[in-house]
Amino acid sequence: MDDDAPADPRPDDVPEPNAEIALDDVDRGILFALQRDARNITIQEIAELVGVSASTVRNRIDKLETTNIIDSYAPQIDYERAGFPLKILFIASADPDVRNRVAEDVLAVDGVVDVNELVTSERNLHIQGIATSTRDLTRMTGKLNEYGVSIHSSEIITNHYSQPWGHFKFETNDS
Repeated sequence: MDDDAPADPRPDDVPEPNAEIALDDVDRGILFALQRDARNITIQEIAELVGVSASTVRNRIDKLETTNIIDSYAPQIDYERAGFPLKILFIASADPDVRNRVAEDVLAVDGVVDVNELVTSERNLHIQGIATSTRDLTRMTGKLNEYGVSIHSSEIITNHYSQPWGHFKFETNDS
């Protein structure tokens, strides 16, 4: 062993940042259950679903969080019911050379709640915002333009539907 080589401060079971993590059936079953309803499922219910102990599920979730496979837990909010009637999707473009920085920076615009950066050179940002009125929408549009964003369209979102990614679905022997 080379004495001049710096020691790796990470424990042996923590992978390099951005390294792909191999998931087994138990991990996939846990992820599927959490995607379906992380708020209302218990560790014990997940354990029964995937056929391991509750402590194993807790340890697996800890590892999935530590390795950033589980990035966060966030509530799905019905903004309209909460008194914020306009959910807007801006289809926009930013210079590809600075797209990443712009995507992060526009989160500072009051009302912007989500930004998706796309690989394409045109229409490469999808920015989701919440507005209370058309005046608020106009203000947001002006602020986005100040960041060098060219808006192609702004669409009012009426409904959103989603489901867990099926690849994580846990198959039991009796299903």
